[in-house]
Amino acid sequence: MIRVENLHFAYNGREVLRGIDLVFGEEILALVGPNGSGKTTLAKHLNGLLKPTRGRVLVDGMDTREHTVAELSRKVGYVFQNPEHMFFEETVFKEVAFGPKNLGLDDSEVEERVRWTLGAVGLEGFEERTPYSLSGGEKQRLAIACVLAMRPKYLILDEPTTGLDWKAERSVVETIKSLREDGHGILLITHDMDLVLELAERVVLLENGKKAFDGPVEEFFSLDLERHGLEMPELLVLAEKLGAGFVRSVEELAGRVRQ
Repeated sequence: MIRVENLHFAYNGREVLRGIDLVFGEEILALVGPNGSGKTTLAKHLNGLLKPTRGRVLVDGMDTREHTVAELSRKVGYVFQNPEHMFFEETVFKEVAFGPKNLGLDDSEVEERVRWTLGAVGLEGFEERTPYSLSGGEKQRLAIACVLAMRPKYLILDEPTTGLDWKAERSVVETIKSLREDGHGILLITHDMDLVLELAERVVLLENGKKAFDGPVEEFFSLDLERHGLEMPELLVLAEKLGAGFVRSVEELAGRVRQ
């Protein structure tokens, strides 16, 4: 369990986060809000990249102020918005192996982790490819694999489908679903309300560094999203016109309409 308690954070004298309380466990939690609301700042506190100005963050009881990023990365993996910025090795295998090697694992354990992780994200057979030759979706899945090889309990995914075509986006979405089924807690930072509708079990909305909403997905989509600078998914707009109520997929909407 990750606990955020009365978190305040100031940057160059400007307070960016103002009294955030949050509990996050084995779930897909969507973190949403307008640009500048503090989403990425909050997320960077969960693995120690940033330390609280006031308040504290506990990761399975570990106070992030008292532990290094390297120590916390074994618990919380962070996949940044631009995956290419994470790559520096010449092959996919070496890229994924880098983290486990730094943990001091022997070669057989490193290889086992690489093989398992590439299988988990659907990149078997890519071991000798250069990371920069991959498609957008493949790069995103490789970035997830690099973090996953550290065997973290929690994953932070920052805008994981931004800039991807439909096919690549679907491959990343299926990877996220698979990771959730395997018991990982996933914090999803996104502006994509369709992604929130499909994947999230819970939504936290930040505005001006404060928590404006924290609750179930259906309750979130009952808000006036336009007032918060967000767009209602077209699926829900259509469902409302058809009197179908809250749905999370085209298949669910079709089933309601046929009834």
